[in-house]
Amino acid sequence: MKIFPHIIIVILCLGFANVCFAQNGKATIYKNKNIQASGLYHDFNKSKDTLVLRSNKKINYLYTANNSNKKDINLRVDSNSYKLPLNELKKGRNVLVAVQSPLKIVFVVEVEREFPKPLEKSLSIVD
Repeated sequence: MKIFPHIIIVILCLGFANVCFAQNGKATIYKNKNIQASGLYHDFNKSKDTLVLRSNKKINYLYTANNSNKKDINLRVDSNSYKLPLNELKKGRNVLVAVQSPLKIVFVVEVEREFPKPLEKSLSIVD
């Protein structure tokens, strides 16, 4: 009988932990496994809220090539590394193209649950 209160407390703690972590977004990456694309590292960071691109060559551009008329992301990177927050991607399948002249490396990031947008800091005058 002394175990019963401990079991109840453990179940409640696990239930609250599930609610706390359920607010996070979720995304899946489908990497380009082509041998020519092996020079570009494209994966999520440890917390899985940012897409990390790294290469020994310069990454010129990064853009989305979805079926919509407008491009969600159209960035000039001009660097060997870039970090893209996943809250900038829309929910659903996002086809991303990283341009390394003359290569265009295509991979897919599927956002299953949207990531929360950062809160904007605003200045206010206090009387």
